[in-house]
Amino acid sequence: MSGYLLFKSLHLIAVISWMAGLLYLPRIFVYHVENFEKDQATEIFETMERRLYNYIMRPAMILSWFFGIILIWINGIESFALLWIQIKIILVVILTIYHEYLGRCMRVLHSKENSKSSKFFRIINEIPTVLLILIVFIVVFKPI
Repeated sequence: MSGYLLFKSLHLIAVISWMAGLLYLPRIFVYHVENFEKDQATEIFETMERRLYNYIMRPAMILSWFFGIILIWINGIESFALLWIQIKIILVVILTIYHEYLGRCMRVLHSKENSKSSKFFRIINEIPTVLLILIVFIVVFKPI
């Protein structure tokens, strides 16, 4: 087995895990906001959010970056000159910023200082979907 294919597989596994969390956490926020007055439900949602963010999403994000950097290193640093890789990295940076923003939203929800509606969380839940579509098409077709 070549090292490249091993790291590419590990990168894909990490990205899939990270994306699953990025898509699911805002949905939990929706339920959290809609059940804000129910203490038992709020406690359950806070536990789910914390575990998803800290034990699945954060490690998956770190591993996605780690294996992605290894793949660039294997292909040669000169691959940074390719425009499609530059665009992909910019989109992944945006995903990382979104990830950190969700962490901030989680902390605000847990502190009971949330001012965002469930509709807001439904809308921002579409951000990783759009970015995922763009990233997949750029990586598969390498159009530029």
